[in-house]
Amino acid sequence: MSTGQLFSRTTQALFYNYKQSPVQRMLDFDFLCGRETPSVAGVINPGSEGFHKLFFGQEEIAVPVHGTIAAACKAHPTADVFINFASFRSAFASSMEALLQPTIRVIAIIAEGVPEGDAKKLISYARANNKVVIGPATVGGIQAGAFKIGDTAGTLDNIVHCKLFRPGSVGFVSKSGGMSNELYNVLARVTDGLYEGIAIGGDAYPGSTLSDHVLRYNNIPQIKMIVVLGELGGRDEYSLVEALQQGKVKKPVVAWVSGTCASLFKSEVQFGHAGAKSGGEMESAQAKNKALQLAGAVVPTSFESFEQAIKETYEALLKEKIIVPVEHSEPPAVPEDLNVAIKNGRVRAPTHIVSTICDDRGEEPTYAGVPMSTIIEKDYGLGDVISLLWFKRSLPRYCTKFIEMCIMLCADHGPCVSGAHNTIVTSRAGKDLVSCLVSGLLTIGPRFGGAIDDAARYFKEAYEKGLSPDAFVESMKKRGIRVPGIGHRIKSRDNRDKRVELLQKYARTHFPSVRYMEYAVTVENYTLSKAANLVLNVDGCIGSLFLDLLVSCNMFSQQEIDEIIEIGYLNGLFVLARSIGLIGHTFDQKRLKQPLYRHPWEDVLYTKY
Repeated sequence: MSTGQLFSRTTQALFYNYKQSPVQRMLDFDFLCGRETPSVAGVINPGSEGFHKLFFGQEEIAVPVHGTIAAACKAHPTADVFINFASFRSAFASSMEALLQPTIRVIAIIAEGVPEGDAKKLISYARANNKVVIGPATVGGIQAGAFKIGDTAGTLDNIVHCKLFRPGSVGFVSKSGGMSNELYNVLARVTDGLYEGIAIGGDAYPGSTLSDHVLRYNNIPQIKMIVVLGELGGRDEYSLVEALQQGKVKKPVVAWVSGTCASLFKSEVQFGHAGAKSGGEMESAQAKNKALQLAGAVVPTSFESFEQAIKETYEALLKEKIIVPVEHSEPPAVPEDLNVAIKNGRVRAPTHIVSTICDDRGEEPTYAGVPMSTIIEKDYGLGDVISLLWFKRSLPRYCTKFIEMCIMLCADHGPCVSGAHNTIVTSRAGKDLVSCLVSGLLTIGPRFGGAIDDAARYFKEAYEKGLSPDAFVESMKKRGIRVPGIGHRIKSRDNRDKRVELLQKYARTHFPSVRYMEYAVTVENYTLSKAANLVLNVDGCIGSLFLDLLVSCNMFSQQEIDEIIEIGYLNGLFVLARSIGLIGHTFDQKRLKQPLYRHPWEDVLYTKY
């Protein structure tokens, strides 16, 4: 392996199996270091295409998403680092595919538990083709002031505290990612800081070894001293001992092998990492520490004195002027995410949507404050749900029953009305359910099913002004307005609308007052003297009865009643009801496999008028 620097301020990576937090942390580190370009060139999510929105400092950027490794490498030929966040089950296949790409030079495998046989295959291929594998079971690595892998070094606060936003003089390598963070802190306290740090991973067969990186650090001029943190188990540290004995490492090495406490246990102890267990005396921490010391490394007597050993070695180099301390500088402030700032009480931000009818933030959704479990346990009906979501209160049962009657009676009125006709034609054209439904709903308006609100509005206005039926009808005529809720193409004096009769009968039996409906009936009596088909239709009946409902239940102010009519609540009943029938017509045509509809010529008047 050897050679030198793995990363630089222009290094870019491809990120496999998107995770927002580590990618954003990489980009925030870039900004902290003053990089001109983001270190994440693209994301690979198998089978997906598009982009992810992320922040590069204050600027929001779109990071491309590619469906395959090959496509990503082709689109970003200068990205030579592959950061693999795949699970241990798929890490081998994706890592091997990345190694096969000519543009990829370094791979970091984050997953723990990659089968040892798979890890050996990756290591063999990488070494044969002069490529570097960091991991498996690694947090990654970092070059201070230049590039970092994923979650390496933790939070921005920790990165600033450890002075990782600018390069120091120390090369560091460890098996443990967690202990790496601890040592970065130590290096910031007693030296001028880190230049490059690698966590090779805690599995038994790491893709690159402690000695691989120590030898590489030996070739990097900016690194003046090397710090190594090993652990009991395996024999990786002995390759470093051999390199020291052979004089391959010319720079001071301060080393410690953790796990000396294992000797206190009577049986073999497995520590956190898969490779952290002693398989014999040579694999013990004591044996490794002794071997490293004999080979020329600075080895303290305990982990507690590790920091002092690092400090003394650094100060000696400082005294010899081998190290010129880095001047202190303040990094730029990375803008804080809005949601974090709000959570911590540092900013106020207006909401973009206001909702008063429901809440889905708790253990269960609520409708107007009523928990979903209550709605089910108390056997609420559709009318009760509408009363909660539309009127924000639980209306009396006679009111919710009336709402349900309106929905049932208005659900459908045959295939010939305009809404059903449109839906049928659309369904026969092979369109989807939503298209068919919408095509029918779009016909609802002042001429079809949309007169309930207007009927309520005009009946209410006339009744409260004390207008007689004839005065009301004639005033509407003078204004050029047909009386909403009066008139029907089929129904007449001798062929009454059964729906109207059923609603009137129910209201007279259950409503405390039906004065608006009775007024509408007197208007009907007058209009029938003009023409037999000027009957009170279902729109007029529902509109007048809803006025009676709103007034007689004593749960609405006059202002609320006026607002309900103005907004269009009552027409909402017709829209909701008729949707049931329109969906039925859609399914009916599809079930019957009806062909495309074409209107017959003989039913069209062709004229030059």
